[in-house]
Parts: sequence; C-alpha cells; structure tokens
Amino acid sequence: MAFIVCEPCIKCKYTDCVDVCPVACFHEGENMLAIDPDECIDCGVCVDECPVKAIFPEDEVPEKWKEYIELNAKLSKEWPVIEEGKDPLDTADEFKDKEDKRDLLSPNPGG
Repeated sequence: MAFIVCEPCIKCKYTDCVDVCPVACFHEGENMLAIDPDECIDCGVCVDECPVKAIFPEDEVPEKWKEYIELNAKLSKEWPVIEEGKDPLDTADEFKDKEDKRDLLSPNPGG
C-alpha cells in the first residue's frame, strides 16, 4: 500500500513531505506533487509533514479523491523526481483552504 497525494496539494505544492521522505518517491508537477506507488515504502513520515493534509494511505483516500490513486501512479511516471524541499508556490496561501481544485491541476512537469 502506497501513500497518495490528493487535491489539497494543487496550487500549493508545499515540499515539507519531500524533506522527510527516505526513498525519493515524490515527483514534481507544475503545481502539485505525486507519489510513485512503486517506490513508496509505506513509512508514512510524509503524512504529518503536509501542512494542507493532502497525503493519505491508499486505503484511506476519501471517496471524493479516489481518482488521485490512479493520477499519482500515472503522473509519477511523467514528472521528475524531487529530492529536496523548496519554497511553496506563490499561490499556496491563497489556495491552501480552497476545495474543488481538480480543474486547476496542471499535467505539466515541474522542476
């Protein structure tokens, strides 16, 4: 079972989770992160580090965000690995508490 980055990450992209990940399973998109389920070792240290509570164990992803399980698997194959934290997006404060951000997800890689 892997951990999954869900909708709250969109337009925020805090990287506190990246700093604590022992296996570099995070991948960076233009405005969100994704976890490679094949690389994730299920340690869970990233969960409490996420300031917007965007990371869930795969079997605990809220129903409204189930599509992010497949999205993480797909996008983590297309986006580059991110191994060091960086500043959040300039839009993070504005979007950290917003809901229904799925349409704002960019499929473009970050970096």
